[in-house]
Amino acid sequence: MTTNDLQLKQAITSALLTLLNLTALPVIGFIGLLYMYSKTKPNNIDHYYAVVGIKTSLLAGIVLLAVTLLVVLMGGLESPWTWIYVTSYFVIVHASFILFATWALTRSWTGERLKRQFLSK
Repeated sequence: MTTNDLQLKQAITSALLTLLNLTALPVIGFIGLLYMYSKTKPNNIDHYYAVVGIKTSLLAGIVLLAVTLLVVLMGGLESPWTWIYVTSYFVIVHASFILFATWALTRSWTGERLKRQFLSK
């Protein structure tokens, strides 16, 4: 296996761990991302996707904490507005994070970087 093949497999693994972190196993996926980041070298495709995954996961976590704080401030689980915020978050925001992670995964399969550089700077 060449170095480029190994980097491509690690990039795919990082993108897959991002998707796993956002859907099924949040903490385990993030620990896996940190491990993948520690195994990579800067300016490689695997390092790029590890950084994008970590930034995406951190941003999703911050937004989730903000929604949780909003729920607490709005009166807890008994307020009708709570369910509007929670449902809106999961349908719009969390689904957008999952869609972005899926897009990053498909781009990692090709070995190319994302077209827009908003998360990789």
